[in-house]
Amino acid sequence: MPEGMIGQSPVRVDGRAKVTGTAHYASDMAVPNPAWAFLVTSAIARGRVTEINEAEARQVSGVLDILTHRNMRGEVQDAGFFAGGGYTSTTMRPLEDDRVHHDGEIVAMVLAETYEQAREGAYRLHVHYAEENPAAGFDAEGAELVSAKDASKGSFEDPAVGDADAALATAAVTVEADYATPTQHHNPIELFTTTASWENGRLTILEGSQYVHGLRNGIAAQLGMDPSLVRVESPFIGGAFGSRGSLTQRTALVAVAARRLRRPVKLVATRDQGFTIATYRAETRQHVKLGADKDGKLVALVHEGVEVTSRPDPYKVAGTQTTCRMYACPNIRTKVSILHADRNTPGFMRSPPEVPYMFALESAMDELAVKLGMDPIELRRVNDTMHEPIKGLPYTSRSLMQCFDRGAEAFGWKQRNPEPRSMRDGDWLVGVGCASTIYPTHLGAATARVTLTPNGHARVQTAAHDIGTGTYTVVAQAAAEGLGLPLEKVVVEMGDSELPPAPVSGGSNVTASVCTVVMQACEQIRARLAAAAQDGPLKGRDPATLRLVDGTLRAPDGTAEPIADAMGRASNGAIEISAENIPKGLPPDSLKKLYQGRQALGAGLEGKEVAMAAFGAEFVEVRVHSRTAEVRVPRLLGAFAAGRIVNPRTARSQLMGGLIWGMGGALLEATEIDQRRARYVNDNIAEYLIAVNADVPKVDVLFVEEEDRQVNPLGIKGLGELGNVGTNAAIANAVFHATGKRVRELPIRIESLL
Repeated sequence: MPEGMIGQSPVRVDGRAKVTGTAHYASDMAVPNPAWAFLVTSAIARGRVTEINEAEARQVSGVLDILTHRNMRGEVQDAGFFAGGGYTSTTMRPLEDDRVHHDGEIVAMVLAETYEQAREGAYRLHVHYAEENPAAGFDAEGAELVSAKDASKGSFEDPAVGDADAALATAAVTVEADYATPTQHHNPIELFTTTASWENGRLTILEGSQYVHGLRNGIAAQLGMDPSLVRVESPFIGGAFGSRGSLTQRTALVAVAARRLRRPVKLVATRDQGFTIATYRAETRQHVKLGADKDGKLVALVHEGVEVTSRPDPYKVAGTQTTCRMYACPNIRTKVSILHADRNTPGFMRSPPEVPYMFALESAMDELAVKLGMDPIELRRVNDTMHEPIKGLPYTSRSLMQCFDRGAEAFGWKQRNPEPRSMRDGDWLVGVGCASTIYPTHLGAATARVTLTPNGHARVQTAAHDIGTGTYTVVAQAAAEGLGLPLEKVVVEMGDSELPPAPVSGGSNVTASVCTVVMQACEQIRARLAAAAQDGPLKGRDPATLRLVDGTLRAPDGTAEPIADAMGRASNGAIEISAENIPKGLPPDSLKKLYQGRQALGAGLEGKEVAMAAFGAEFVEVRVHSRTAEVRVPRLLGAFAAGRIVNPRTARSQLMGGLIWGMGGALLEATEIDQRRARYVNDNIAEYLIAVNADVPKVDVLFVEEEDRQVNPLGIKGLGELGNVGTNAAIANAVFHATGKRVRELPIRIESLL
């Protein structure tokens, strides 16, 4: 593999467009003469709509129509539930009947000439309910607890090995504790928007999406039409984090409205509506038991979790699949249960299983280290393993302890006094903590089209997505390396369902999946040029040894020919190659499913032959005011091993963002719920606390070099979701070191420590 652009740090190819405002997001994209939609959402969490009085709303100037269950029943079909292999984020069909399943459910949509008129009409629509007592979640009367195994009808198994209970009974040292993580909402900068328009029976959807082919096929299924008649465009996304990974209820409503009005319809949902019309991170309660011998070697691990979901949907995150494979342990028992409550259905949120479940495990590991009188890093070293313990599969690579060693040295870990409450700076109690981070390495089937023109320019087309992470740039780097071109001569087109399909932008798979197939297309172009080179200055050279370098086709001895000349023999014009890739381990029908918008990601921790994951170690310093219990974090440091880093600049930004988000999740973020009415209380940016500039400490990111060609030909593991795993535990562990008080429920706020 020739080395070139991959591994360098060019600035983002789309950076100028974003900072100058020329990058168009879904609601920015112009359509002719649009009508505007405004949602009306339920004011109760459980019950029925008994009456809708439209008279006052219809008197508002400019109001065109009002969609309710009375005129929409049967319009939107079932497209399947995403976690069960379908397209949608919930089985609840919009405006299908008078039933209210959760707070903020869509009960009407008002259409008008302007946004302001639609909003005024929505405010003047009077909806009456027959309210029933809702179950808000844990400890609520009427909530239904079921095992994830039963809810999934056998498709999910709780990992186990050995006899954990017997091993715990004889363990020299044990730890047993309960942990809890809150409901959290995405709150991306870009609001949830959809624009729909019809022309000659063809539907165009403009919507921020992490999976345009999934949205295309899903909306087609909902509307009972051929997917080839649907186009989805999403060139830029203003934040997603999982919230735009599946089809939500609003899209079909806007499409139906546009068909009825025979003109485009644009919806821009409000910030508070985003809390209930999209997904969120599920609330969890977890129970962990660890048993170890006197040297710290784990002999037993029990991890049980309960997650809140909606009344009709069996959504689960099931992070025990990761925690049970983190350390060497001969006896493991896990169980995941889900609690059906009167809430909207949760969904994917950056590192969905790992963030809540690794908090419990890594906190418990710190508690075990304290009980053993052992350095937390050494405890992890004693239990490090090159084989995951459930099936005994070997890790393709695992640089966890290299990350701890590198991070500890840079952080100054050895300077800490391990005794709680032993470090102080004036009125501030000082603590340091650490935790492991892990994210499974996934790869999906992908396709791409690469075109090389005689003047040495290239165009890459793939229906991948840039959710703000730099995908345009890394894909351009892959093509530039594969074709031996300067980066500025490569144009990348993405975010359009008319392009060759690519995987969902989730599971940290896109860089590996898309760059791999792009490089395959480039290799086919190289081979074609090399095969035609026998009539020029490279005559007699082995075609397999010829490489595209610096705009030339070059032999190992340095003899070269400009690409334009080589192109003249290989083609009468441009060379266009369409490539498809099914990664090892995925079934043969993976490409067929990809074209159908049904996604499957391979390998990870549950492969058939090997286990694949990226690892890291995170270190934090906290300061807790001795009198007010205010918590501050002056330092965050992460050392990460994620295979080959395509672009250290964009990778560092992702990991920094993950560390900052992890800090916010540990200290600030929580969606507050009215337990009596099962309604979200702080459904706005003013009261839903996130980190701001004053909260962000010194953040350091270190890369630990790692060579792993087993994961994929380019050796890319993926890291977008790695950075914010374990941060919450590292902060909780540091808070214990500073104060001597163990906080096992997030977020850690002043009231947690008073």
